[in-house]
Amino acid sequence: MTEFIIRFLFDNLIISVIFTIFFAVRLIFKKHLTSRMQYNLWFPLLGLLSVPFIPFRLADFSQLLLWLEKLKNAFSSNAEKNIEITINPSISAASQINDFALSVSKRTPFPISLILCGIWFVGISAMVLLVFRSWKRLHALKKSALPLQNKDVRRLYNSCLNEMGIKKTIPIYSTAFLMSPVIVGLFHARIYLPIHLISDYCSADIRYMLLHELQHYRHKDIFADYLMSLFGVLYWFNPFVWYALKEMRNDKEVACDSSVLKMLGRDSYEDYGNTLINFAEKISLTSFPFVSGLSGSMKQMEKRILSIASYEKPTFHKQIKGMIAFVLITVLLLGFAPILSTYAADRNRYHWNISSKNISYADLSAYFGEYEGSFVLYDSGNDVWSIYNMDYATLRVAPNSTYKIYDALFGLEENIISPDSSLIEWDHEIYPFEAWNSNQTLQSAMSNSVNWYFQAIDKQLGASSLNAYIQKIEYGNEMIRGDLSSYWLESSLKISPVEQVELLTKFYNNQFDFDPENINAVKNSIRLYSSEMGTFYGKTGTGRINDQDVSGWFIGCMETADNTYFFATNIKAEANATGNKAAEITKSILSELNIWKY
Repeated sequence: MTEFIIRFLFDNLIISVIFTIFFAVRLIFKKHLTSRMQYNLWFPLLGLLSVPFIPFRLADFSQLLLWLEKLKNAFSSNAEKNIEITINPSISAASQINDFALSVSKRTPFPISLILCGIWFVGISAMVLLVFRSWKRLHALKKSALPLQNKDVRRLYNSCLNEMGIKKTIPIYSTAFLMSPVIVGLFHARIYLPIHLISDYCSADIRYMLLHELQHYRHKDIFADYLMSLFGVLYWFNPFVWYALKEMRNDKEVACDSSVLKMLGRDSYEDYGNTLINFAEKISLTSFPFVSGLSGSMKQMEKRILSIASYEKPTFHKQIKGMIAFVLITVLLLGFAPILSTYAADRNRYHWNISSKNISYADLSAYFGEYEGSFVLYDSGNDVWSIYNMDYATLRVAPNSTYKIYDALFGLEENIISPDSSLIEWDHEIYPFEAWNSNQTLQSAMSNSVNWYFQAIDKQLGASSLNAYIQKIEYGNEMIRGDLSSYWLESSLKISPVEQVELLTKFYNNQFDFDPENINAVKNSIRLYSSEMGTFYGKTGTGRINDQDVSGWFIGCMETADNTYFFATNIKAEANATGNKAAEITKSILSELNIWKY
C-alpha cells in the first residue's frame, strides 16, 4: 500500500498537468462546442481519475487474457491439463550445490510513504463522514416528504413528462426542508419540490423548474453526481481536482439549461432566465452529495443567466465542428491514460500473455510442503509449459545469486573479464565463507556464488552500462536503485519464475546477439552435471534477511539428446528457504517426470 501511495501522489502531479492542459484546450475550443459537449468532456477526465485504481495496465490488454484463463481454470475440472505427481521419498539431491549467501539487514522504519498513506486515509475518512452526514440529512428529507397533493402542480408535472416523452413513472414529493427543487435516486428517481414554491404557485416558473429536473433525469446526471462525490473523496487533497469538479457541476447546470431552452421557443428564453433571477435569492446550494437540482452559488447563477442570455440553438455546421473538436480533445485526454496507469508503474508482477501458450497446470503442492512458491518448466522441443502455482509464477521477487548468470555475461561483453582470462584478485577482506577468501575465476566465483567477484564487475561496468544491459535483455522489472553492490540482493531488482525461464531460453539461444564465446563461457560456469543423459546447468540463489533465509531460487536447463528443458523454482518462507532446498525440490520433480535421473 505504501508503494501505491507514492505512485498515486506522482500520478496526481501528472493529473494536475493534464488538467491544466485540458483547461487551456477547452478554452481554445469553447466557441466550437455546445454546452452539452462542454459538459460531456468532463467524463473522459473523470475516466483519467479512475486510472490509478484500475488493476491492469492500460497500455497492454494481454493481462485480460491471463485473467480469463485463470477464471476458466478455476471453474473447470482441468482433467486433461493437470499433472498428478506422487512423491518418491527415496529421491534426494545428487550432490550439494554451494549456495553461500550474505544476510541483508532490513529494519522496519516508519517510512514517509506510510505517513502519507495515513494522512490520505484520514482525509478520506473525514470526507466520508461529511458525505455520510449529508446522506443522513437526505434520508431524513425522504422520511419527512409527502406525495405531492396540489392537483394543479401534479397536472403540470404530468404535462412536462409527456412533453419530454418520459414514460417511466417518477414520483414527486413536497417538502418544507428544501429551498429549491431536486431530483434524487440513481435507480429509483424521485423529485422533491419545496412547499414555498407550491404556495407561491406560478405555473410558468414551476414548469421551467420541472423541465430542468427532468432534463437531469434524461441525461443521467445523478450518476455523474455520484462520480463527482467519489472522486472528491479520493482526491480530497488535490486543488486541481476540486476546481475541476466545481466547474463540472457548473457545466452540468448550464448544459441542463441549454437542453431546456432547446425545447422552448425563442420567446421563452427570457422567461426561463427570469425564473432563475426571481428565485436566485430564494434558492441555495444544496449540501446533498447525490442530487441534481436548480440551485447553485450566486456566481454559478450569474454564469448560467449569462449563458441563457447568449443562447442560440446550434446550427448543423456548429454541431459538426463541435463534434470534431470533442473527438480530438477526448483522444488527447485518453492518450494520457497509460501514463497514469498505476499498475503499469507497479512492476511487482509479470503480466504474461498466455493467449498463445500451451500450458499445463501441475499440482506439486506436496513437494513444496510448508513453502510458498512455484515451479515453471518449459519443454522447448514440444513448446509446452508446465506450471505449479501461476500466481507465484508471475510474482516478481529478488533474483539474489541467480542474477550472477547475466552479470557475468555483461562483464564478458564489456571485456572486464574474458573466457580465457577471468581472474579477479581477492582484496583480502575477510568474508564469512572460506571459499571467498582467495582469488577467483568466473568458474570458481559462480560455483561458490562469490558476491565480491560480481560486485567488482559491477563497479567497473557502472550504473549507466548496467541499466543499458538490464533493459536490453528486459530483466524483470529492470529497476536498479541504490548501491550497486546490493541491488540484486533482496532489493530493487526483481524477476518472476516465468521470466527466469523465458530469459534462460533467450540466453541459451543467444537471442541477445551477444558474443557466442561469452554465452558458452557463462554456460560452462553453471554446468553442474554431465552424463549419458545429457548436460545439466543450474544456479541457486538465497535471499537472507536479518539472518533468516526467506527466499530460495534454483534455475537452469537440461540438454538431452533430442530436447532442452528450462526450469525455475522459487520458494518463500520466514526461515529455511534456501537455494539448496529449491534445488532439492526441483530435482525431485524432474526425476518424477522422467526428465532427469540422478
